[in-house]
Amino acid sequence: MKFRAKIIDVGCLNHFTRVVNTVSRLTKACVLRLTCDHLYFVLSGRVASGGVSMWCELSQGNFFDEFQLEGVSADANEIFLEVAPENLSRALKTAQNAKSVKIKLTKKSCPCLTLAAELPSLSSVSRVVTHDIPVDVIPRRLWHDFREPQMPDFDVSIYLPPLKTMKSVVDRMKNLSNYLVLEANLNGEMNLKIDTDLVSVTTHFKELGNPPWGDDGSQSSSPAHRDPDLMAEARVEIRKLQQFLTGQQVNPSRAMCNIVDRRILHLIFLHEDVSLQYFIPAVV
Repeated sequence: MKFRAKIIDVGCLNHFTRVVNTVSRLTKACVLRLTCDHLYFVLSGRVASGGVSMWCELSQGNFFDEFQLEGVSADANEIFLEVAPENLSRALKTAQNAKSVKIKLTKKSCPCLTLAAELPSLSSVSRVVTHDIPVDVIPRRLWHDFREPQMPDFDVSIYLPPLKTMKSVVDRMKNLSNYLVLEANLNGEMNLKIDTDLVSVTTHFKELGNPPWGDDGSQSSSPAHRDPDLMAEARVEIRKLQQFLTGQQVNPSRAMCNIVDRRILHLIFLHEDVSLQYFIPAVV
């Protein structure tokens, strides 16, 4: 098993750092899946038991100038590592002005991702800062737990309003309740609602648009002939939604959510070479 990669371009380094920062704000531990073409940050929570799940996919060719990988075997040319993304985030913060950053899978007292940042120097002697980030190698028999989650058969899919606006609304609602209802329909309308013994608050968004998932431009996963005005809803913990909106630094070009009525809120952020999916289970 071998892995080494190198980033030279400062823009790519900053972009990669923003992605890692986003992941670190969403979870304390996750799985880093490495393949020849992609990197994945995976949080495989059991939605059925109330846990959130995350799937963040990066195309390695758009970030790394060099990328070499030898997986566990010829027929399974992948590596799965359990890592604390906060440790990787801290290491990358010291490398923001680096001339280059090398990342390598090493064996110290335990398996590590070793990050070496070559920093600018006024002398001819280069300055290299090295971080050893402990990881656990996940055995192949457990890989199936960290495959891409299936797109749920949603009832409604809708584009999200401006994320800063949505975050501001959610932040205010968190002061009033622990739970929030997000509902939407196929007419591009979305509502954020809280309802307690003391107060009821609803924020309305209109003309958001609905993503065309089907080949014919229709939302093929939605039940046939669904009434466009009929709302699908998910009641979720505000803390989990707020954590996602607060943590994101991807600045997506497209942001949308799919709702499986009363079961799952599936959030999707897309930005060029990065896709981030986040699954929040609905509560009764």
